[in-house]
Amino acid sequence: MIISNNCQNSRLNSHFALCAAALATGVAVGNANATVVYSGAINMVIPNTTDGIYMNVQTGAWSSTTTTPTGWDVNPYGTSTTVVSLFAATGTGYMRNPNAGTATSATRLDAGTVVGPSAFFYGNSTATMGSGIGQWSANSSGYFGFKFIAADAATHYGWMQLSIGADAGTRSIVQYAWENVANASITVPSPVPAPGAVALLGLAGFAKRRRRS
Repeated sequence: MIISNNCQNSRLNSHFALCAAALATGVAVGNANATVVYSGAINMVIPNTTDGIYMNVQTGAWSSTTTTPTGWDVNPYGTSTTVVSLFAATGTGYMRNPNAGTATSATRLDAGTVVGPSAFFYGNSTATMGSGIGQWSANSSGYFGFKFIAADAATHYGWMQLSIGADAGTRSIVQYAWENVANASITVPSPVPAPGAVALLGLAGFAKRRRRS
């Protein structure tokens, strides 16, 4: 089951009306069976700067300056037009495409790829543009896998979709999702979450907040 982060994220104002409607119709907010937390479509432009976007995926807080949100997890950034750069916080990391051999820059994942404990993760990554396995392509969208330390002090796994424009300097975060069961795997969608999966089914997993810096 998928639950939505949008009700908690004050920056996603376009979703407030939907959240209110869901709660008004009696949607449960403590569904213990819900496991995948889904951001909804956010379409957030990533500035073509050395800071890019720092994001705490659990709370939805983000910043495009060096004053980063507490407990940030992912950081797509950079001024290059030929590479997609990802910076990692302590305890976080990005997944290598399992079909790319030992190429640590191959961060773009294929649909159906499992992001979890058995995958290979590394810290900072600079992935080149191109048509090879794990490379990013102009005028397309793709996914990268990540792991992070949540408020429960355990490792969680997720995916994030990036939209790339004419070059690597034009990009945005389309959506993301993460598994709120510690150490549980999550699968890259094909091509997006199934119809009906993005319904606002509750807010389980958001009572806790980050305590690491």
